[in-house]
Amino acid sequence: MLSRPKPGESEADLLHFQNQFLAARASPAVKIVKKADKRKGEKGSTDAERPPLQESKDVVMLDDFPDTLPALTPAPPKKSKIKSACVHFEDEDPEERLERHDQHITAVFSKIIERDTSAVAVTMPVPTGDPFPRTFHRSEIKSEVKVGSGRKSIFAQKMASRRAAEKAATAPSAAECVQIRSDALDPEGSAGEAPLPSIRDDKAGDFLTTQRPCLITGEGLGSQKSEQEAQAIHKENLEKLQSMSEEEILQEQERLLGQLDSSLVAFLKSRRGGNEGQKKELKMERNRLEEFAESLPVARHGVGSSLSTQESGLEESVRKEENMKVKFTDDDLPVKPKKEWIHMDNVEFEKLEWMKDLPSPRQKKTKKGMQARFSLKGELIPADADLPTHLGLHHHGEEAERAGYSLQELFHLSRSQVTQQRTLALQVLGRIVQKARAGEFASSLKGSILRLLLDAGFLFLLRFSLDDAVDNVMAASVGALRALLVSLDDEKYLDWTFSWYQGMAAFPFVPNNEEEEEEEEEELSGTKKSQDKKLKDENKPDPDVARYDVVKGLLKTRIQHRLRYILEVVRPVPTVVLDILHILTHIARHSSEACNQLLDCPRLIETVVREFLPTQWDPQVAEPGCLLSSLHGVACATAMKFIRVLASGGRNATARLLNKFEMKSRLSRFIAEDPLDLLLPREEAIRLSTEAFRLWAVAAGYGQACDLYRDLYPVLVRILQSLPELLSTCRGKSPMIELSVQRATAVVTLLIHVTQTAGYTAELQAKLSSNSSEDSEQIPPPPVAWNQVSGLQPFLETSLKKFLQEISQTETWQTLQPLTTTYVIYLGVYYSACSQQPSVNPIDCLEELERLTSEVLQPLLSQPAIHNMWDLLRPCSALCNPLSCSPAPESVFSIASLSCTGGKPPLSLVGSKSPFPFLTALLFLINSITHIHKGLTVKYSSVLGFRGLKDYLHQSWQIRPPSVTPSSAWILRHEYHLQYFVIALARRMAGTCPDYAQHASLHHCVAMALLSRLLPGSEHLAYEVLLDLAFNPEFLPEGKAGGPEAADFSDILHLGTSAKLAQPGSAAAFFSKATRGTLLRESYQNLPFIRSCYLSHFVHLQPTFMRSQAFYQGRNYLIQSMLLPEVKGPILPSDWPFFPLISLYNKVTNAETRGAVLNSLPLDLVNTVTWNLQWVLLLETWRAKTLQSIPTAAKLARLMCVFLTGSDLFLEAPIHRYTAALLSVYCQPKSLDSLNLDAPLPGLASFHDLYISLLEQFEGVSFGDPLFGVFVLLPLQKRFSVHLRLSVFGEHTSILQALGVPLQQFPVPLERYTSPPEDNLNLLRLYFRTLVTGALRHTWCPVLYVVAVAHVNSFIFSQDSTTQEIDAARKSMLRKTWLLVDETLKKHLLYYRLLNAESPLGFDLYEQLPPVRLKYLQMVTQRK
Repeated sequence: MLSRPKPGESEADLLHFQNQFLAARASPAVKIVKKADKRKGEKGSTDAERPPLQESKDVVMLDDFPDTLPALTPAPPKKSKIKSACVHFEDEDPEERLERHDQHITAVFSKIIERDTSAVAVTMPVPTGDPFPRTFHRSEIKSEVKVGSGRKSIFAQKMASRRAAEKAATAPSAAECVQIRSDALDPEGSAGEAPLPSIRDDKAGDFLTTQRPCLITGEGLGSQKSEQEAQAIHKENLEKLQSMSEEEILQEQERLLGQLDSSLVAFLKSRRGGNEGQKKELKMERNRLEEFAESLPVARHGVGSSLSTQESGLEESVRKEENMKVKFTDDDLPVKPKKEWIHMDNVEFEKLEWMKDLPSPRQKKTKKGMQARFSLKGELIPADADLPTHLGLHHHGEEAERAGYSLQELFHLSRSQVTQQRTLALQVLGRIVQKARAGEFASSLKGSILRLLLDAGFLFLLRFSLDDAVDNVMAASVGALRALLVSLDDEKYLDWTFSWYQGMAAFPFVPNNEEEEEEEEEELSGTKKSQDKKLKDENKPDPDVARYDVVKGLLKTRIQHRLRYILEVVRPVPTVVLDILHILTHIARHSSEACNQLLDCPRLIETVVREFLPTQWDPQVAEPGCLLSSLHGVACATAMKFIRVLASGGRNATARLLNKFEMKSRLSRFIAEDPLDLLLPREEAIRLSTEAFRLWAVAAGYGQACDLYRDLYPVLVRILQSLPELLSTCRGKSPMIELSVQRATAVVTLLIHVTQTAGYTAELQAKLSSNSSEDSEQIPPPPVAWNQVSGLQPFLETSLKKFLQEISQTETWQTLQPLTTTYVIYLGVYYSACSQQPSVNPIDCLEELERLTSEVLQPLLSQPAIHNMWDLLRPCSALCNPLSCSPAPESVFSIASLSCTGGKPPLSLVGSKSPFPFLTALLFLINSITHIHKGLTVKYSSVLGFRGLKDYLHQSWQIRPPSVTPSSAWILRHEYHLQYFVIALARRMAGTCPDYAQHASLHHCVAMALLSRLLPGSEHLAYEVLLDLAFNPEFLPEGKAGGPEAADFSDILHLGTSAKLAQPGSAAAFFSKATRGTLLRESYQNLPFIRSCYLSHFVHLQPTFMRSQAFYQGRNYLIQSMLLPEVKGPILPSDWPFFPLISLYNKVTNAETRGAVLNSLPLDLVNTVTWNLQWVLLLETWRAKTLQSIPTAAKLARLMCVFLTGSDLFLEAPIHRYTAALLSVYCQPKSLDSLNLDAPLPGLASFHDLYISLLEQFEGVSFGDPLFGVFVLLPLQKRFSVHLRLSVFGEHTSILQALGVPLQQFPVPLERYTSPPEDNLNLLRLYFRTLVTGALRHTWCPVLYVVAVAHVNSFIFSQDSTTQEIDAARKSMLRKTWLLVDETLKKHLLYYRLLNAESPLGFDLYEQLPPVRLKYLQMVTQRK
């Protein structure tokens, strides 16, 4: 091996190494490849074309180096873009390729005549004595001739005048032509324009008689006789057109339009009128108007009919404006120009046109809407409004006569370099957004302004403006962002429901983005899914994230850092500070992740606490009439609310706020001092104290900050003692009474959570002392004991009694109802916790409950006001009035909103007159009492007998619930609480009250409906309903009161149906067929096993159930966050009764997908499927309306899973019996009429794919089972998709031998298969082929045999007018039928008459063909 050269070796050594390498004939380590020169195409030389190196001497070669030096060029030659554009093959004929790709003009014009130039005079340049051409100045040229009406520069006008003068001097005839052209271009002479040579035009004759061409001018010829040449060509064209007929002209026109390029056609059409400038301007204006009409919100009839005019009207208006421009003189100017002024010797009126008065706005009555324009206050300006110009609303170029600014102009103005313009634009946009969210434009504008603004990038415009260095721009962008994100009415109602039952917990403000959701693997855990989604969002661009979630998109832009900078460094005015705090509050409501990002933002929380929640501030703030110039250093209730909402994000966030950010000391500061003593305006002081108590209540909801309870116990007692004084204040109608009631409500809410926390102190203490050190997690007991909270109960009960005495006073009760509601909730929580305390004597607790029942609750239930409350349930219900929780008109899916803008009506669930909060609290207290003291249940039996309650329950469970949105979920959650407590009370009365059976069916229907409606966060309630209510025999009185016997009697008499109720047989060993009554009786007896089956299949909800149970049982030490799970729909699907069957089918499908054996199915597979079918049969028989929300097609698809799960599962005797019983239910006429297999089914991607799987399963394991066969035949009805029938007769004809369902056992009328006649020719041919080939026989498949014979007979004897192909096909099929060898089939096809279920064949035959058919048969068969 040769060595590498070393440093110091000479050139001779290198030559020696080279000789050694050549002598060894070794291959080089590096191969040099010379690529082709791109500039020379494909002809570059390669290494293969080089001559071999010679051994004797060294040869240095330069590739492609010429012998002569090339000429120096300024740049390399251009690369050819055409040479490598197409791929050519070596054997391709060049002539064919040329013909195929020829784009020459000969493809358009078939005949070209060369112009004769023999008579054209050749003119030489005029010789001059000057060495260079003489220059001229434009002032030397007279501007007497004005060419055209378009706007030309002065230089262009002078040059046109000079050319006109030269032509006039050299050729007078040409001057005349110029004069004609000038007249033609004059707007005043536009009426004489030659129109298009269209036959449809009434003025076609004018074109044939016109004296000059419209397109050809002759300017390109460059000779003096150019215009005569053009005139000669024009004359020849006219003669040719006159010699052609209208049809020939139309044919030639169509041929030319088909050959010419579309752009060329458009160019020719644009030249036809002679006035190019006017047409171009007209087209640009029309395109611009159409673009605005499509992109901007347009006004309806109330504001303006339309923006875009029709073409003729627009052309006319443009011509009028052109005429006005021509007639414009100095008399129209407000200031008359004088020649003595500089540069005013030649007045250019076109440039002074802007000084004219604006024309009056006109409303163009056209079909399209007009562009929306807004005032500086954000108000929509009517299109015909004539506003003065001094208002500053006419500073725009488009539609100058209309006042106001469009959204596009405001967007443009917001990026101006002038600070005032940017500020004004952002302020106006903010006001527009605020009014749009209030719904002020819903009746006037078409489309959504918010959606349009967000699509146009409004969010990032505000985000960029936040980074502006100018304070005013910053303030305007903050205000607009607050208007976009925050609804103060939403916050008001959230505060209103804070003290309701479970009102502290709220759903996160996360948009329900179904478009963004993608299917995940089922094996992934919830944590891994959230991590994958978080990583996916991090990799997305900011606009893509903001398109689905505005708050998440803003957080991705690190908006919290910018807001912190504004608060800390810029220190803006109070209005901007409050807007920023509202924005931060809305962000904190988004999710726990958003709360963590706000907490992790450096110095954000420190700045808010230090600047807006100080312990000391200037006392001048509290002076009346004091206007704050800065909010920094002053305590603010909005800042306290932001901290409270932030604490709702999680217990860890609350711990950080209390300890790291010193919120404990702030709580003590603002709670210990009475609001009247705080150095703040009274209203602000009460709000601050209220928010402090709410923050403390949130912390107590996690079991935190309870040590403050001992320190502030005297303060709480003093407040409780002063609560009865609210009665006198309320009667006096004090303006602060509402705020005072909210503060008192927050105090009682705090005591509720402190009492819950103290209720589990003894239990945690016992666990801590009994547990060994091996336990991984030990929860320390809270620093508050039961004996420390039990002393407050007398204060609250006394106040409750006083307040309940005012229930008949409508105004007083309406004011005090929130506080009374929290009193009742407190008593329910207190007695629930008291009964579990080891230190409390149970007898004493029971006696207290008896006393409370007799002294307080029973007198209360007899009050007429309570009766009125039950009657108000239905008018205020969100279920009975779905529109009450519908989204707002301007709601966008990327911004979560409660749609409370503008307030809710008094008679709504969250309205001022709503009975829901108080009645829910009352039912909660009654349930707590009856749970502890079973003997008191009978005393509350009157509750379920209220007529208003029964009417409400009867209507609410039958109505389809509203779609799940943030607003509907928030409202419906509170309504579901009331319904749950009603049925929970009914469960306790079912075993104790003898006359309860009359309500059992109603309450069971409510429980079944509630199961499919409960939202995430209420898993504990769903579990309780499944455990104690849904499968409780007491709620199915039909099982004891002769329900099975009634079902048998109904089947015997065929009540309500004419269908055959006979059940198909089985291919398995013979077993006795049970009646439906027997099956129902057996199912009723198996209800405990059915309940166990369903509870075991809902075990996947266990983690969420534990979190929900901690909420509803008051286990505060287990609560992780006050934010409920994200809402995407109800907890259980609407088809949950089929869930065990679907779960088993999914297991089988997943096992087959992975190639695993089916032995992984549970051992009690038969029992599981049987119990599932038993439960569905019970519901379909006795609770059919509860399953109305499930389409019949979906039910059949779920039942098909019986045949697709396992190979021979359907042959098991109990499964076969119950499946056949359900099939007879679904084959009744009413169910068959509602069956729709073409509509999309919930939980099923494609019914066609499911049916193909069913066919394949039937081919493999059916054993000719008639029940299986009925499920195969059901989807083949005529009104369903023809593809299902084509699948059977085209790809799966082998199943026709096993579909032996007897006609007597087939439960569907055959008319549904034969009517109307089949019109698919391919399917008819398949029918005929299977009949002729013997693949379809009456002995094998009688049902489809009858169907095929009926359709073929109807087709071959049909004489309706149709296409030639179908007519030939039916005549050919009739001839083939006539020539059949099988006489039986031939007789059936020719002599078929009509269906007959009693006949063994299933149809009747003609004894003789009718004369019409016989004549037609003879005509077809005798024709050669």
